[in-house]
Amino acid sequence: MKVSMKTDYALRALFTLVEHQGRGPIPIRELARRNEVPKRFLEHIMLELKSRGWVDSAPGKAGGYTLARKPEKITVGEVIRHFEGNLAPLDCVSFRHFERCSQEPVCRFRRLFLEIRNETTRRMDQATLAAIYAGRPVRREEIFDQPMIGGAGI
Repeated sequence: MKVSMKTDYALRALFTLVEHQGRGPIPIRELARRNEVPKRFLEHIMLELKSRGWVDSAPGKAGGYTLARKPEKITVGEVIRHFEGNLAPLDCVSFRHFERCSQEPVCRFRRLFLEIRNETTRRMDQATLAAIYAGRPVRREEIFDQPMIGGAGI
């Protein structure tokens, strides 16, 4: 399961708007700089976020983008589904990229991956921008935590 750069950039921009909340609009140029996103690409992403009602824009010299909804009301799940559809570890359990497999009638591990897809969706639907923003960044050591190396992690 991997999200596209477009989704990654959309989430970066949204979290910057959460951080900037209450201080007025943030210009697209500043959003692009802070998140290391090409400005032209981010402009398209912001238009999509605006069409979904997640952000507002204000024109002019002091204009830019703000959140249109409270961060407690926007879930990571809805943002990811907008850009990616449901994420799935295998194409045979994917909504968007479903591919029939010759082993479908007898496959035993497919159910596990379906459950993983469903649990991932539930977790993302419970994860609001506010809740994630209130958390802490992942430390590099956590990624390479001993129980997850040597075949224990995926």
